[in-house]
Amino acid sequence: MRIASFELEGRLRTGRVEGEELVPFPPGVTIESLLPDLSRARDLPTDAPVPAGRVRWLPPVPRPAKILCAGANFEPHRVEMGRPRPDHPLIFARFADGLVGHEGPLMRPRESEALDYEGELAVIVGRACRRVRPEDSRSVIAGFCAFDDGTVRDWQRHTSQFTPGKNFPNTAALGPWLVTADEIPDPGALELQTRVNGEVRQSGRISELTFSIETLLAYVSTFTRLEPGDVLATGTPAGVGAAHDPPRWLRPADVVEVEISQVGTLRNRVVQEGPAEAEPNIR
Repeated sequence: MRIASFELEGRLRTGRVEGEELVPFPPGVTIESLLPDLSRARDLPTDAPVPAGRVRWLPPVPRPAKILCAGANFEPHRVEMGRPRPDHPLIFARFADGLVGHEGPLMRPRESEALDYEGELAVIVGRACRRVRPEDSRSVIAGFCAFDDGTVRDWQRHTSQFTPGKNFPNTAALGPWLVTADEIPDPGALELQTRVNGEVRQSGRISELTFSIETLLAYVSTFTRLEPGDVLATGTPAGVGAAHDPPRWLRPADVVEVEISQVGTLRNRVVQEGPAEAEPNIR
């Protein structure tokens, strides 16, 4: 089952994705309200289907409390970035206001031209858990999404901490929808491809992760309590813009697509931050 969050006639709605249409659940039903058992969505009453072109797509979990990301966690990408194999996952956090949904604009900030793409598989947590064992980790997964971990590279490299380069507003995307975990029995078999203006820039299989999904969930749930709706981004394949010589940064009007087999294609267009957004904003 594919479940999406979207704005319809000015209201936040949630519904099933069926072909090119969205089938809305009753107002007030959200993905968060359906967790930890998304199977309940199969039996909910629905409104009349609407064409997907009538809605504004939102991240499937519009405001996740935690977005935890695994850095350099694809073996080929770790090698291309010249990083030694770590003893533990490299984990950093993103903020919810940095996310846009499917077809939403990715914003290149005025402070930098070094906006980069990173196509990833994202895991959506379905059940509260702490110190989950790797062998039990599948039971806490609600589903999977595509993720573009857009990165402002020069700000990422100001220090050894990734936070500044990973949290400019509207630089990351999550979607297009959530595919429930029962639809994907073997995430390791999934194939991921990132395209920019139709050109393949990244390609890999989730089985190439340095630390598996099970290991990542066990690790992060040791130092923090995971809650329903939290997002875990699992890492990006080789081929990021920073690895090219010269670097291939995203430019305004570029279209970035992250396609994951059995999940779907997340598509976003790059825009330049405009004067209104760039002015000092103090309230």
